[in-house]
Parts: sequence; C-alpha cells; structure tokens
Amino acid sequence: MDFSDPAIWTLILFVVPLLVKVPIAMALGGAAVAVVHFWDMGLPMISYNFFAGIAKFPLLAIPFFIMAGVIMEKAGIAERIIDLMKKMVGNMTGGLAIATVAVATFWGAVSGSGPATVAALGLILIPGMAVAGYDKPFAAATVSVASGLAIVIPPSIAFIVYGGVANVSIPALFAAGFIPGAIVALFMMGAVYLVSKKKGYGGGEPAKPGETFTAFKRSFWGILAPVIILGGIYGGIFTPTEAAAVAVFYGLFVGVFVYRKINSLKVLYEILSSTVVATSVVMIVVTCAGLFSWVGATVGLIEKAAGVLLGISQSQWVILFMINIILLFAGMVLDAISIYYVFLPILLPIMAHFGWDPIWFGVMMTINLAVGQVTPPVAVNLYVGANISGLTIEDISRPAIPLILAALLALIVVILFPQLSTWMPNMLGLN
Repeated sequence: MDFSDPAIWTLILFVVPLLVKVPIAMALGGAAVAVVHFWDMGLPMISYNFFAGIAKFPLLAIPFFIMAGVIMEKAGIAERIIDLMKKMVGNMTGGLAIATVAVATFWGAVSGSGPATVAALGLILIPGMAVAGYDKPFAAATVSVASGLAIVIPPSIAFIVYGGVANVSIPALFAAGFIPGAIVALFMMGAVYLVSKKKGYGGGEPAKPGETFTAFKRSFWGILAPVIILGGIYGGIFTPTEAAAVAVFYGLFVGVFVYRKINSLKVLYEILSSTVVATSVVMIVVTCAGLFSWVGATVGLIEKAAGVLLGISQSQWVILFMINIILLFAGMVLDAISIYYVFLPILLPIMAHFGWDPIWFGVMMTINLAVGQVTPPVAVNLYVGANISGLTIEDISRPAIPLILAALLALIVVILFPQLSTWMPNMLGLN
C-alpha cells in the first residue's frame, strides 16, 4: 500500500472518523478538505464544488417534497387513509398489519422519505395495532420496515438524487419504481400475514354497510394527491421539480379549505420549521458527499476501486452479487444519499462495462438502501419507530427480521427480472 497516494488517504480520512462515530457529513467533508489542502489541489475549488453540488434544478424537488409530506400529514390525510384501509381489511387475519404495509406504500407516493413516513403513520398505527391485540414491538417493526418503501414508490427523494448523480431521467426512474415497489409491498404483506396467522393476530371490527364508502369519501382528497403529482409528470404537464411545488400547494389547499386542519399560524410555523430542519440535514450531506465524490475522482480513488472490483471476476453475476452485498453492508452504516454520492461514481464504469440498464440498476440500488434504513446499527427508520413507540431498538429489531427477509426476496426477483423495472418507462416512452 502506497501511503503517498492521495487516494489511499481519501479513503482512510473518511473511514476512520466513521469508526469513531463522527457524523457522516463531517467525515465526508473533512476527508475531502484535508486531501485538497495537503495535496495542494486548490482550496478555492472547495467553495465552488460545495455550491455546485446543490445548485441543480432537480434537487430543488427535495425540499418541496419534504414540505408536501409534512403538510399532508398535518392536513389529516394520513389519518383518513389509515381509516379507509382499516375498513377495507375488516377482521381478516393480519388485517391491520397488511393495512399498515398498504398505507406505507401509498404514503410513499406522498412523502418520498422513509423516516418521515414512519413519523406520520407510526403515531396512529402503532397504538392502533396494540389496542387491536398486536404485539407492540411487531406493530412498531411493521410500520418502520414498511415505511422503507417510501424511497422506492415514486415520487422518491432517493430517485431524485440517483438521477442527478447518474444523469438518468427522473420521470423514468419514477415510472420504474411502481412495479418493483408493489412487489416489495406484496412480499411484506405475505410476511406479516404468516406472522399474524402464527400468532393469531386479526384485524379490526368488520365494516358496517356503507362505512367503507364513507371512509373513501373522507379520504378522497388524499387519494387524489399522488394521482395529480404523478399524472402531471407522466402527462408532460410539469417536471418532477414542478410537481413537488404543485404537491405543496395542493396539500395547503386540502389542509386549509377542505379538511381545515391547517388553521393557524402555529401550524404553518411547525410545517416550515420541520421542512427546514429535514432539508438542512439532507442538503449538508449532499454538499459534503458531492465534494468527496469530486476529490475521489480527481485523485483516482474511483477508477482504482472500480478496477479492483472488475479484477476479481469478469462474470457479471459475481460482480452483481458483490455489489449488492457491499450496498447492503453500506446501508447499515451510511445514509442513502451518502451511498449514492460515494458509491455511484465507482459503479457507473462497471455498469457501462457490463451494459447494465441504469434505470434497472437505480431501482435495484434503491431497494438495497430501503433495506439499509431498517438494518442496524444505523437503521434510521427503526430508531424513529422506537422513539414513537417508547420501545428500544433491540425490542423491534427481532420482529423486523421476517419483513427484512421478505424485502430481500423481492430484491432478488427485481435483480433476476430487469423487465419489471424497465417495462413501464419503455411503455411511457421515458427510457
């Protein structure tokens, strides 16, 4: 190992701080700045790359989608959607658990963020499942793991970041996420059904005649949200970034004039403050990760890492297996955005070498990262679920295992059948 090589030090200065629990953004940014300084790569380039990393039109969708998710949660849309799903499943075996996965899948089309989905749904669903006789750790695990679907079901913040880094059409990625997202949801529904059947968990009270239709009418404006957002994108009416802004105004309209839950300056302040905090966390990671990626490319770290992988085997299946293992382990310690910026530049030459479809690869990678959100030690979704339920991360980790295994099985299906990801973008003429 050549310790005079800046590529080696770029890696060391990133990994060592991570091991002592330095925040990911600081580890990425600190390593990049140190290498730029000691190898005299031009300190003025830091400020340029820092701002260039976020001065991209597609990334403007991130704060808008974050705000839209907060608005729709404050507007009471989540509560009405949950009530509709409960009425639809009635008292069937595992009904509430299946409804939880279904609601999390739907909410992914509103929020675009896993932790935000846990926060929006967990406050209602976890106590509701506990009252209905479900084990509370199982309830918290179901909400937490199913909410990971939020980064697979469009619109997805993860797809926006992937599209920006890999220079891939974001509308095509959104279209590609539908079928794989539904497959992951179905596998998770199967898992919670089997667990519920074994433990004797049921649903709620059977819906009385007309109650389901009443619940549908109450939730109609919420159901319409993803139809407007995604219909506008695929209909060519507006771009994903413009769609995010439309989602904000639609949520405000529903919250102020229809459901009238957003009825004071205090609520508006809570919406804005939550949005600013969440956006700041995402954007500081984006800027530092972008700077690290630029330094890694400049010093040759990316080419060397790609060369190491390709030097192990020329079989695309061996390399694909290794990439998935690396991504799963990376998801245990890094957040999704950092993984895109750190690993994608390394993986893009490998994708080109084997001729892999970048749309399919993006869906596969995103499902990997969805699993990472619920895999300790980072497991951001589990931490949010534990905080909401008053349990520990250890309490909900064990009941999360069947759902994680179901997601991994769905991932295998998506890997083996790329057409599941590419069919809809091709049909819509987006790929």
